[in-house]
Amino acid sequence: MLEGLPPNNATHVMRLVCDEATARQVADIIVESFDPAEAAAAAFEDETTTTDWRPGRWIVEAYFGVAPDEDILRDLIACAAGEDAAKSAVFGEIAMQDWVASSLAGLHAVRAGRFLLHGSHDRAAAGINDIGIEIEAALAFGTGHHGSTRGCLLMLDALAKRRTPKAILDVGTGSGVLAIAAAKRFRRPIQAGDIDPVAIAAARANARQNGVADRIQYVVAPGLQHTALQARAPYDLVFANILAKPLRRLAPAIKSVLAPGGEVILSGLLACDVAGVLSAYRSQGLALTARIDLDGWATLLLSRGVPQKPQQSKLVQMPVVLSATF
Repeated sequence: MLEGLPPNNATHVMRLVCDEATARQVADIIVESFDPAEAAAAAFEDETTTTDWRPGRWIVEAYFGVAPDEDILRDLIACAAGEDAAKSAVFGEIAMQDWVASSLAGLHAVRAGRFLLHGSHDRAAAGINDIGIEIEAALAFGTGHHGSTRGCLLMLDALAKRRTPKAILDVGTGSGVLAIAAAKRFRRPIQAGDIDPVAIAAARANARQNGVADRIQYVVAPGLQHTALQARAPYDLVFANILAKPLRRLAPAIKSVLAPGGEVILSGLLACDVAGVLSAYRSQGLALTARIDLDGWATLLLSRGVPQKPQQSKLVQMPVVLSATF
């Protein structure tokens, strides 16, 4: 999943000062709704307003290569965070600048179970039992700060405690975080694809940085439409951290490459998307076995065909507490 590479020649900005929850919701929905070559967003705390007894205000900034339609953008913000947030958004023009470096300088390492996602400046934060994944700030929206990415990593961490998948596929790999996490955790060959060649180039670089390039085969492909992805089927674990519409459309294709008893981790879903996506996968014979809700985003674990033990087949609403924020 390509989560917010810098837009080309960003010259327009939307800025909103709000609370943390609103900032995260607005940044997330902008990242999910726009082509990453045209727009990107960052949410961060204004540390000058933080005290020992009171959290500070948060700021969300969205950058655009061309002037956005303000009415449409306000409607989008209202959908994610309410009318008050939509009315408070301020639009303006900016000189071209390195917005990634300026807005993401304060990012910290993020924990998701045993996984610790960090930049090079936080390399020493990984403990002896941690599975460290290093992603640089230029790809900050693929580093695990996004609720859908963290949800997938937490689901993967829980799954790894009870089984070791042998064949793994990452559909819409984006920055490659999930494929890298699986390669490090299971030491198995991973197949990964993305429709965007820029994302694949970034994912390959990240795999090299993390020492797992020899375990992951990346291909440019829409969905599963590549012979390399088809040739390695069936898979007993599939990731698809994309968006609701393509997830629904991909349900038959994912089912067709999934081994009996195989599992699928789906994310990139707002709460309102879950019912439609579940319907699409249930029609393919997949059953929901676990769910994580985090920062307004849902991550689902589904299994195919083979009944599981009662304690595994029971739907689990997993409360999530992360040890780090940004």
